[in-house]
Amino acid sequence: MSTSFAKPCFFQIAFQAAALSLISSATLLPLKAIAQNASSQPPKVQPTQAQPVEATKPNSLENSVFSIAGGQRLMAESMTAVSQQNYDQAVSKLQDARQVFNQLSNFYQELTTSFSGIDNRISDSHRRKALQAAQLRDEATYQLAVVYRAKNQPELSVPLLIQLIRSQAPTRDLGQQAYQQLFELGFVDAQYLPPSATTPK
Repeated sequence: MSTSFAKPCFFQIAFQAAALSLISSATLLPLKAIAQNASSQPPKVQPTQAQPVEATKPNSLENSVFSIAGGQRLMAESMTAVSQQNYDQAVSKLQDARQVFNQLSNFYQELTTSFSGIDNRISDSHRRKALQAAQLRDEATYQLAVVYRAKNQPELSVPLLIQLIRSQAPTRDLGQQAYQQLFELGFVDAQYLPPSATTPK
């Protein structure tokens, strides 16, 4: 029985629509940029009539691949493939997860901007979703780079690791891990030691 990833119809439609939207599928908004945008939000404006979120969610995307839960399922499936040394399948799952999380992060960031100054409760909610999706995208990126190393394809790991450092910054844990990978690969020859690691106790 084939275990290859078949994208649902909605997933295909969503990505085709994304290509025609203001957000390019190639856009990778760094996590730190999303977080910094929070400090530049306009002053809060109280909504005139804030409507409560409905409890029922018809046509919910939770079971779709085009959701944070769907992307997390892909990552879990990729780890299962890694444990079975099925690296080709792991790469495919991680690439799909990374694309899902990147699109979700961009879409939530667009909603954040759209509602800023109109209803900041909604804007803040979407900003948190954008941050969550961006963090998961970066985690998928790191895992993908590690799998490429396991496949003896370090040349494919390097650009992913550099993107990851740009997104996370070298001071964050994931950014430090990405730089350590570059050091182990021999792409860089200067090892980065965080200030806490160099401070005498």
